[in-house]
Amino acid sequence: MKGFSRANLFYMRRFAEAWPDPTAIVQHPVGLLPWGHVIELLDKLDAPDLRDWYAAKDAHHGWSRSVLAHQISTRLHEREAAAPSNFAGTLEQRDSGQAQELSKDPYALQFLAVDSDVSERELEQRLVDRILETMRELGPGFAFVGRQVHLDVDGDDFYIDLLFFHVEQLRYVVIELKTTTFDPRDAGQLGFYVAVVDDRLRIPNKHEPTVGILLVAGKNDTVVRYALASTTQPVAVSRYELTEEAQKALPDEATIARAFADELDRSTGRTE
Repeated sequence: MKGFSRANLFYMRRFAEAWPDPTAIVQHPVGLLPWGHVIELLDKLDAPDLRDWYAAKDAHHGWSRSVLAHQISTRLHEREAAAPSNFAGTLEQRDSGQAQELSKDPYALQFLAVDSDVSERELEQRLVDRILETMRELGPGFAFVGRQVHLDVDGDDFYIDLLFFHVEQLRYVVIELKTTTFDPRDAGQLGFYVAVVDDRLRIPNKHEPTVGILLVAGKNDTVVRYALASTTQPVAVSRYELTEEAQKALPDEATIARAFADELDRSTGRTE
């Protein structure tokens, strides 16, 4: 066979080393992925279990290569289902685990291209303006219902920042935004919104209980734990990040050597 670049041959060898059993590869999630996705896994992950974890997520959700790269760079495996919540105490056991899967901690909102001085209304507007990226970060299954959703409670007006419906779990998800550090009163406000939505919008025997997710600029996890213990509605609290973390490592020696060799081949016109 002809036409393979030097870099591609190196990737093929790395692929064979990473998944050495040729008889099982077709049953493995990585066997369902395009070659470009396999390269992302090889370049960005060293641990075999993490490669398998992201390969399975990619195959299940049908991510694009850019989405896969984003999920790896923002360490989805550490953030998924990680937000402190009171779901275990406020939902039935069969449901609390599912509800917890809807959360992340922190949420990676770097795509909004705003700084820490942004106001709550501006942050909310940016999330709606970039709704596709917002939905990607929230996770699969979220459907956008509305922004500043009006609640009329016996003549008193209240407005939910963002309201979603999860089409797989069949439940409403209320999201409130705070550009400040978590305050226990925030959990009470969100719990109130969850209770109203659950009573006014949820269809009994068809929809699962409504849950709330509070996104804050910072939090003291001990304060969050005490606040959630006194909240009767199912609520999770998560931090959001608006800026990329600084790169902590240079490319390894093998990566530099491959890049140098590829550039040398191009400059000399070698093809073999």
